[in-house]
Amino acid sequence: MAIYVIKRLLGIVAILAVMSVLVFAITQVMPGNVANILAGQFADDATIKAIEHKLGLDAPAYVQYWRWAGGVLSGNLGNSIIMERPVGPLIWEAFKSSALLAILAFIMVAVFGILLGVIAAIRQNRFADHAVSLFSYVGVSVPEFFWAIVAIIVFARYLNWLPSGGAGNISQGFWVWASHLVLPVLTLTLTLIAHVSRLTRSSMIETLRSNYVRNARAKGLPEKVIIRRHALRNALLPTITVLAIDVGWLLGNIVVVEAVFSYPGIGRLLLFAIERHDLPLIQAGILLIAAVYCFANLIADLLYAYFNPKIRYGHAES
Repeated sequence: MAIYVIKRLLGIVAILAVMSVLVFAITQVMPGNVANILAGQFADDATIKAIEHKLGLDAPAYVQYWRWAGGVLSGNLGNSIIMERPVGPLIWEAFKSSALLAILAFIMVAVFGILLGVIAAIRQNRFADHAVSLFSYVGVSVPEFFWAIVAIIVFARYLNWLPSGGAGNISQGFWVWASHLVLPVLTLTLTLIAHVSRLTRSSMIETLRSNYVRNARAKGLPEKVIIRRHALRNALLPTITVLAIDVGWLLGNIVVVEAVFSYPGIGRLLLFAIERHDLPLIQAGILLIAAVYCFANLIADLLYAYFNPKIRYGHAES
């Protein structure tokens, strides 16, 4: 297992190196020029060239890349061109806010998605199964921004229970702080819960029909023990894979949700950077999201080994 983890970590380093090249290349071919934005639409060519020279944008692309990559390796992500502040603290503050949303949403997706999927499988072709299936179809087919708008209209506009956007401060009280998280987290979870519950249901039904479950029932084991110790453990393997993939989906949806709810996270910061061609912010933000996704897949593979003892990473079968 240790050898496998080391190999995967080296693979993550290689992936991030390739991603850094791709991210830098994409930012170089983006339409528009940050020097034009800073100088204004009435600036002359001399002013624009002076700004480009000051920012180092007039150097060859490979020189700019090595300069940026060297800074990243040394822990220096550069300075925001627009805000003229170090990128590291900006990204970290935004990432902490987004990580809170993502972690809460992921926990809800994992708990309620698996729970609904198991209930639907156990009560196959009954009311509970049909209700979960209907919820899954609706959740998967409707985009996140629609749920966000509905949540704002219902809970913030008509019922006036929750704020429609922004982020609370814990110094204002726990409920004030938590109330700003409810609608964004709810919006993030609806589609993913539907996705996970549907897959868990299918996997659980297949597992309950397997021979070892029939043998456990023939031995007289209680149904709760069969479901918890035998069926669920193996049925979770496909769900773990989907949950790891959903981390990437979650990170992508955070951009939309944070924009709708005006939540100050990494997604909203990236939108701000893209609109204003703030290249250091764009590069650091996308590279951070890629790193999170890589480590999420590594954790999923390690959980595979935990739930399925037959898996032996790093050892050949004898």
